Amino acid sequence: MTHDTETAAGERSPREPAGSSLWSNNFRLYLGARTASLLGDAMLPVALSVGVLAAGYGVGGVGYALGAWMAALALCMLFGGVLADRFSPRRMMVLADVVRLVVQSAMAVAFATGAPSLAEIIVLQFLSGVATALFQPGVASMVPQVAGDVQRANGVLRIAEAAAGVLGPAVAGVLVSASGPATVFAIYAGTYGISAVCLLALRLAPVAEAVAGESFWRQLVEGWREFAARSWLWGVIAIHLVYGCFVAGVSLPVGAQLVVGDYGSTTLGIGMAAFGAGGVLGGAWAMRARPLRPLASGAIGWALFALYPITPALKPPVLLLVLGWCLAGIGLAYWGVLWSTTVQTQIPADLLNRVYAYDVSGSLVALVLGRTLAGPLAAIDGERPLMILATVLGLVCTGLLLAVPAIRRLRRVN
Repeated sequence: MTHDTETAAGERSPREPAGSSLWSNNFRLYLGARTASLLGDAMLPVALSVGVLAAGYGVGGVGYALGAWMAALALCMLFGGVLADRFSPRRMMVLADVVRLVVQSAMAVAFATGAPSLAEIIVLQFLSGVATALFQPGVASMVPQVAGDVQRANGVLRIAEAAAGVLGPAVAGVLVSASGPATVFAIYAGTYGISAVCLLALRLAPVAEAVAGESFWRQLVEGWREFAARSWLWGVIAIHLVYGCFVAGVSLPVGAQLVVGDYGSTTLGIGMAAFGAGGVLGGAWAMRARPLRPLASGAIGWALFALYPITPALKPPVLLLVLGWCLAGIGLAYWGVLWSTTVQTQIPADLLNRVYAYDVSGSLVALVLGRTLAGPLAAIDGERPLMILATVLGLVCTGLLLAVPAIRRLRRVN
């Protein structure tokens, strides 16, 4: 590792004293960076789908373009974790933002000057996915550097993520209807520029020296060993491979189909807004909660999210659909905050980026596999039975989470 003037992966910046304000200048800047980046990511599916369809490449073209981004993210995530530990997370995150700024600007120019080829779109989105893989591992290790209260910080970030998830597609939909995909891609690119500027403005504690004594591949293997050595960590990921695939991964697309078919697209929009509002409420709840055993408490979130598939399967009145999805959003956000905080406080700083990369890779594989299997599984027995099965599996996985002693008994650090 080269000399660095910012906090490297081997040291954390000094923590704020207990009870100090969360809203330091560093945290405000980091929140600004994450909010801008999350808003841009939420705009991508709308802009890309409309642009590819307008160019005449059909639904298959949309799948190829989004799949290229996802494939690059999955393939490169582990390498991104090692690079963040070698060269500092902020450096890799800024580099990733610059690459995504250039890539999405190229998309804007391509759509502004005519219909780009499908191959061009796929290549550009693959590059964007590679850059995102360089960015994402640092998300975990940056929080302890910019916030004294890690859990409250994660709660605020989860609220920002939920808000971006609701506002991003809505804003993109309005803009793409009014002025076309080129404008959305230009704004999308700009969000990464804002993120890079905010990250560069952070004032992180200096370190005297940071020297890398291991090869890239040795560090990658070390990350796996540290991941495998923590039974609570790999235990959660192993259970989540089932939960993420057959509960979250399956229920999101199939649930949307059921709602559109039974109630119409307007109700789907209302339901998704309720889900986002639940994310805000869940993040606020997690900011205040201080459970002694965070993963055992977080299991409540898994159980609440199981309402997501069962609600549309029962075809209830719209009000109950909205309530069910709101509670599901609360659960997902509550679990997300407690899980992120646990990982960030239990893993040593010099290993956090690599270990977190294994965590994200496992979760990503499960979600992608679930979305891929959703259609074929629904064709076997129907959409409603599949959603009931997803709910049952969600509750079973929640029980497994609580049944593993290493997970249930893990105590919080701060």
